Amino acid sequence: MGTFRYEALEVLLRQQIQTGRYKIGEKLPSVRTLCKQHELSKATVIHALHKLEADQLVYAVPKSGYFVAESGADFNTPQKVSTPSIPAQVNVPDIFRDIMSRSAAFDILPSDGSTPAAQHLINLNRMIGKASRSHPEQKAHYYDEPKGHVGLRSAIVDLYRQRETSLSVDDLCITSGCQHALFLALMATCQKGDTVAIESPAFYGALQQLEQLGLHVIEISSDTNKGLDLQELAEKIQDWPIKACIVTPNFHTPTGSKMPLANMKALVKLANQHDFYIIEDDIYGELRFRSELCPPIKSVCDEGRVILCGSFSKCLSRELRIGWIAGGLLHHKIVQLKLITQLASPQAVQEGLAEFISQGHFKRYVNQHRQQLKEQRDQLLAELKRNWGTQIKFTKPNGGLSCWVELPDHIDTQQSYKVLLEKGIVLTPGVLFSAHGLYKNHMRLSFSQPITERRRAALHLLFQTLLTDQ
Repeated sequence: MGTFRYEALEVLLRQQIQTGRYKIGEKLPSVRTLCKQHELSKATVIHALHKLEADQLVYAVPKSGYFVAESGADFNTPQKVSTPSIPAQVNVPDIFRDIMSRSAAFDILPSDGSTPAAQHLINLNRMIGKASRSHPEQKAHYYDEPKGHVGLRSAIVDLYRQRETSLSVDDLCITSGCQHALFLALMATCQKGDTVAIESPAFYGALQQLEQLGLHVIEISSDTNKGLDLQELAEKIQDWPIKACIVTPNFHTPTGSKMPLANMKALVKLANQHDFYIIEDDIYGELRFRSELCPPIKSVCDEGRVILCGSFSKCLSRELRIGWIAGGLLHHKIVQLKLITQLASPQAVQEGLAEFISQGHFKRYVNQHRQQLKEQRDQLLAELKRNWGTQIKFTKPNGGLSCWVELPDHIDTQQSYKVLLEKGIVLTPGVLFSAHGLYKNHMRLSFSQPITERRRAALHLLFQTLLTDQ
């Protein structure tokens, strides 16, 4: 059987990247140039580039072209774990509640207390304070409309426009954080006893909600680079029809994976064919480390099957419990559910946040924050590679807040939780990220905090305990 023409170009470019003809961060020849050089059609060239993008060898920058991605070949990444073929009921371990009670979801040493300077929070609080002093009697006696402050919705529309996603203010509803938005999406799409597909390892906050709503979960294996395994999803939903699929395409927690654009389009096609909704968690969408814009799945769906959820808690402040949801075909139902579960959102916070964004403070801060997170990621991964690189496997995310660590098979991270807690270290064990109790020898590590001497010492004590005491 002959080779397709796009495959020949794909192989050539792959070889040129792997042999160093094109360096990390270097721009590939334009689509037009490749068409001319190899006498190929535009569609053929784009097909080849999409294949390279799916393999994380290149990334696209809108209106600029394709660039060579950083390679993860200098260390071992965790293996994709096979997931059970049948749905399960969720039973989130008590450890989850203990971790949250210690404010340690993204920090192995919350007692350190070392956090970067926060001038942006001073500006934000000043604007919220100013908004609270404007018409205080009206705010005290009248609720905001259920959809939320129109100025804030307009500001969020502008943020998505910069990520090549077209929304209107009427497409959005303000929520009490992303967790609230996900809960509204599940209530709108499912009834007790229904089945929901979720990428595995999964976000434990979503698993907690699925447990509360009495929903069954079908876990879909995920690649640590490309995210959700679409072939596995297609096969499993033939036997187990689903109402929704929860996915974090941009820098999924805990792995940090990023779904290629071609896979996003394929997932939308699958949702249309099998009549289910895509519940998109976009909470890390702004936390990219490269120049690509990272549009959400919502940007490639015109049918209204994607319910987009997000918030400012990860990219601006945990204290700011302001999120949003764009419900597509179910938006009216979702607004009604918001009215039932929250009634209205705080007006002064919304107004102050809208002003903070419109004056450019948010973009200035988030640009600095991305660079800081990238440096902290590099510090953490360098520490892992230098000290335990031959014993563990870990991901190298290009955005988000966390990486996924695989330890030797005989280690059970949950078993070490209490032992480490006595040493002042809060571990996030892998079993929290599965409804079937998978990932016993995995854990999530975060680079959301700077690597201080105390955190470095805690990291060494963590691995000493895991690798020598079991």
